[in-house]
Amino acid sequence: MDLTNATMIATAAFGLEGVVAAELRRLGMKDARGELGGARFTGNMADAYLCNLRLRCADRVLIVLGEAECRSFEELFQFVRRIPWEKLLPPDARINVSGKCARSQLMSVRDCQAITKKAIIERLRERTGRSTFPETGAAYPIEIALHADMARVTLDTSGDALNRRGYRTWNGEAPLRETLAAALVELSPWRPGMRLHDPCCGTGTLLIEAAFRQAHRAPGLTRRFAMEQFACFPREEASRILHTCQQDVIPDRVTGISGSDIDPGALELAGRHVRQAGLEGRISLTNQPLETLQLPDERGVFLCNPPYGERLSDRKTCQRLYGELRKLKSRHPGWSLCAISSDPAFERAYGKRASKKRRLYNGRLECEFFIYE
Repeated sequence: MDLTNATMIATAAFGLEGVVAAELRRLGMKDARGELGGARFTGNMADAYLCNLRLRCADRVLIVLGEAECRSFEELFQFVRRIPWEKLLPPDARINVSGKCARSQLMSVRDCQAITKKAIIERLRERTGRSTFPETGAAYPIEIALHADMARVTLDTSGDALNRRGYRTWNGEAPLRETLAAALVELSPWRPGMRLHDPCCGTGTLLIEAAFRQAHRAPGLTRRFAMEQFACFPREEASRILHTCQQDVIPDRVTGISGSDIDPGALELAGRHVRQAGLEGRISLTNQPLETLQLPDERGVFLCNPPYGERLSDRKTCQRLYGELRKLKSRHPGWSLCAISSDPAFERAYGKRASKKRRLYNGRLECEFFIYE
């Protein structure tokens, strides 16, 4: 199987497809374009490794092995069997098949997984003459996905989702996925060199993702990826890519990033996460209520993920907090304020329409990202 010019997909949460496509173009990936659920591009195994290390807002990097219309299990079986698995999978490969189906004739995920695995084994048996498949070696995560009767078979090069940066060991009460936090930093008016403060910093995810960007630190620098165990993994080239990413990190660039919160427990976790991210002493954290927060800087960006008030009993408290965000902005006329919320009454409680807003998803929660410039 030729993986020197393969079709790949960097998957992303709804609303972030364009952000990920722009990231891919900055990394020099060819033919990068957004599509539903991610961004498609062309590359080789070294490109896939670079993307796993460098992408801030994507969830996974997948290699597309085949796509075809399938309306019956027989069509699915024949489609999967046409893929040259013998050129990709070593004799002891662990063939881990996952699946998902939506709006298709074939809606049984379990059956689609079983048929995919059967077709792979049949192909290997025919082309290699082997009768046994011990599956004691490296895991090859394969996914069969059906949407509107179009089947797509992919190989997952990431393994654990790319939001697993390794610095966060406890989520706190309202976790914000690292990839979404990085996207909020990207979509906000903040740029490295500007002042940034999170007045509801919780466990510090937004601050750490901003600091990573400011330091030129690849978010996947301290973790491993599934593709590192593949027989086709380009070890020497990957070693050079990793070394370059390590050399690119400039911790001294991290300045002007701070956060505050009224919850001392959350701040304790934030401090732990900052240390685990290698940023101790570079991000300032203070225990301070939003109502009295006053910063000396003339210009900057407030960026936050305030409580949403999902429970009815919390909603009024949260909406009062949104009003306090407006007062905070008024006390800092040279600052922009950005907040993500699932509360449809956010703008009313804040007291003003946002300059810009964008629909995003925090997990399964439909949210709006509000920007007051």
